[in-house]
Amino acid sequence: MNIGVIKAYILKEITELVRSKFIILVYLFPTMVMLLFGYGIRMEVTHSRTVILDYDQSKLSYQLVSKFEHSKYFDTTVSYEPENRILDRMKQGKVDILIIIPEGFEKRLLKGQKTEIAAFIDASFPLRGVTMQSYVEGMILNAASSYLKNIPVKNLIIINHRNLFNQSMRDENAIVPGLLGIILLVAPAILSALLIVKEKEMGTIFNFYSSPVRKIDFLIAKLLPVFFLHSINIFILFLWATYLFKVPFKGSFFIFWLVSEIYVLISVAIGLLVSVITRTQIVALIATIIITVIPGFLYSGILMPISSMTGEAYIEAHLFPVMYYNHIIYDSFLIGQGFSSTKNIVYFLIMIGYAATLLTAGSILMKKELR
Repeated sequence: MNIGVIKAYILKEITELVRSKFIILVYLFPTMVMLLFGYGIRMEVTHSRTVILDYDQSKLSYQLVSKFEHSKYFDTTVSYEPENRILDRMKQGKVDILIIIPEGFEKRLLKGQKTEIAAFIDASFPLRGVTMQSYVEGMILNAASSYLKNIPVKNLIIINHRNLFNQSMRDENAIVPGLLGIILLVAPAILSALLIVKEKEMGTIFNFYSSPVRKIDFLIAKLLPVFFLHSINIFILFLWATYLFKVPFKGSFFIFWLVSEIYVLISVAIGLLVSVITRTQIVALIATIIITVIPGFLYSGILMPISSMTGEAYIEAHLFPVMYYNHIIYDSFLIGQGFSSTKNIVYFLIMIGYAATLLTAGSILMKKELR
């Protein structure tokens, strides 16, 4: 390993990054993704436009209406319009939920008789519809159980929800840690791929082919600046997450930092592999985005928990490093088990193996010759 050659190449790369203003993008891109998606993605459904038809006019129905009116999840209106007219308004997108409390609702419950309550929900967007349905069911069951404390009511199931690790149910707590896995997978891979492919596109790669510089020195000089630049992003994104988005951090910062560094190394290695098989920057950019962005979103845990996946999706999730990294990151922010968890240790070792395998493969496939 020739330290002088590596130092000269690193200085050249940093100078070109500064001169081309590309270094601004190194830090602007991760910050923009964090801010846009951190504020933009929302799984929580609030202020659902709700209409209640109360045909019972009883104490229980009044209490039920009151609970809906004082909840942030519903913008509630008590109406006496015909049902068909309200359903027409739902078709027009003016109402999200229609709840119909039938006549004799309270009396039948007090007598222990079965009773029904109708809930029409706009499920144009399935995830939103399922969420609103769970809110409505929880609100109705809670109101009935609090009013009929000492009376056994058949077919009324009391669901006592307890939300572990995210008791406040803030979207930011679920989304922002997951964004780290996407950002630190995409950004370093793109930069490392472009730095090497740029040499091919401009023809300056022939300087390396014809020089006595060893392949290992060339690769270290090319990838080390990317690794160090995005190592700084680890701290920047951590500050955004904890201070701007107020995401709690319950784990060890050392573990968070160590795992993130290994993850950046994996991302850099992915960029190296892309640079081996591509010859132009636009192809390298598109290939890197496809390889990193799609798996990043699907298997980061933001859209769907990995534990909820089955079959091929579950297997595919375990083929990508973002799943292993985000599991440890969610633990660091919301749980705090760290390396006292065997699963976290296993996932960390898998990430090390992932980094070593990709870097070795990239180094072997990178030939110091014109192909």
